[in-house]
Amino acid sequence: MRQLLTRGACAAALVMALSACASTGDSASTSEAPKRERAPMAAGLDAAANPDPYPSTYRGLPRENLAIVGGVVLTGAGQKIDNGVVIVTDGRVAAVGDASTPVPGGHRVVDARGRFVTPGIIDVHSHLGVYPSPGVMGMSDGNEATNPNTAQVWAEHSLWPQDPGFNTARAGGVTTMHILPGSANLFGGRGVTVRNVPSVTMQGMKFPNAPYTVKMACGENPSRVYGGRNQSPATGMGNMAGYRAAFIAAQDYREKWDKWRRTGEGTPPTRNLQNETIAGVLDGSILVQNHCYRADEMALMLDLGREFDFKITAFHHAIEAYKLAPRLAREGVCAAMWTGWWGFKMEALDGIEENAALVDVPQNSCAVIHSDDAELIQRLNQEAAAALSAGRRAGMNISEEHAIRWITLNAARALGIADETGSLETGKRADVVIWSADPFSIYARADQVFIDGALSFDRFNPAYQPVSDFELGQPGYGLSAANVREGAR
Repeated sequence: MRQLLTRGACAAALVMALSACASTGDSASTSEAPKRERAPMAAGLDAAANPDPYPSTYRGLPRENLAIVGGVVLTGAGQKIDNGVVIVTDGRVAAVGDASTPVPGGHRVVDARGRFVTPGIIDVHSHLGVYPSPGVMGMSDGNEATNPNTAQVWAEHSLWPQDPGFNTARAGGVTTMHILPGSANLFGGRGVTVRNVPSVTMQGMKFPNAPYTVKMACGENPSRVYGGRNQSPATGMGNMAGYRAAFIAAQDYREKWDKWRRTGEGTPPTRNLQNETIAGVLDGSILVQNHCYRADEMALMLDLGREFDFKITAFHHAIEAYKLAPRLAREGVCAAMWTGWWGFKMEALDGIEENAALVDVPQNSCAVIHSDDAELIQRLNQEAAAALSAGRRAGMNISEEHAIRWITLNAARALGIADETGSLETGKRADVVIWSADPFSIYARADQVFIDGALSFDRFNPAYQPVSDFELGQPGYGLSAANVREGAR
């Protein structure tokens, strides 16, 4: 456990805050892990009998009931409340209102006067844990670059929970992350949504009941990786042919299983993990997170979805999303974007800083700011602020209480968890950040971060600032900011 703790073993303050025990199933706080009943041996051949074989054991850190009072509250759902009150009871938001909101007895009062209060930040595109620091070949676990279709691999099986990047992301207000495989392949594998809490295991971080996702990649990456090996795909048309062939195979696989489940005749089909994931896309249980830069290629992917009757949940990076913003909104597709990253390869040349603001204009739009970077994840509020400023300079009247959803509620929507987190609304998880200043200011820092109502980071209390051995350094070893990954962006 030494890597997870600061300044000695489980001192009392650390037990309350960030001990590994709190997120690996030993805590006395709320248990959320679903109870499992072992399926009969015959049914075990059917993935539907056990759709989550590596279930969450997340318990949450030790928490208390709170009343956060006096701050400027940006709810994430469109409201700004001066001198607001956020009531947290049993790890959930119990009430949000103005200064007249009553504080229940027994709730600890947190004074947020002069500060800002927002939902926890959600990063929909992270590689923490699969491309951790130290950035060495032995830890470069994000791209299974062995075949254009590796839908059978799951990022959670590579996730190293001791990555120091989780600590620094938490200090930046990030409470939930979506960890994805890299983008070397047409189908890179499944992604996993995690709670940003210290844990010995991936299961101890795994967001309970969050939908699985699959990473797809269009454009230069797969054709560059495999074309350079004299394999297919080597071109954009090879990419499209590869997607179509994979969905045809998955359709056939799904039909065979459906027939066996319906009739029970004969032996069940042989399980195929690759087809199993893509069949989950076809039935809507697995959400497509699609790495795609160019507007024309996004349009092709939307047409592919129509051909095989599946939905793309979000385009990631989406440098040219502004060119088809009305269609994205009409079809309910989110676009996860940077503000200032562009021009680093041909398909990224036509980026503009107003991208997120323009995507946000149509009704039912879903603009999201993401990181794809172990350092940018620490300041997603600043990346959103830059997008907000660019939109305002272009004449768009965007309020801060609206723009905060780019890193909160819209991000939750893109991951299928908006009913649980992403906004400060009654009944949702109490994922809360108290900022030293307006979060859209370059001077703002996260003072306190609460996850499910538990204090998980405190800028003023070293006991709530975990430092791992990998951050402190060890003799003969050094940290490297460079990730040694092929097809990373």
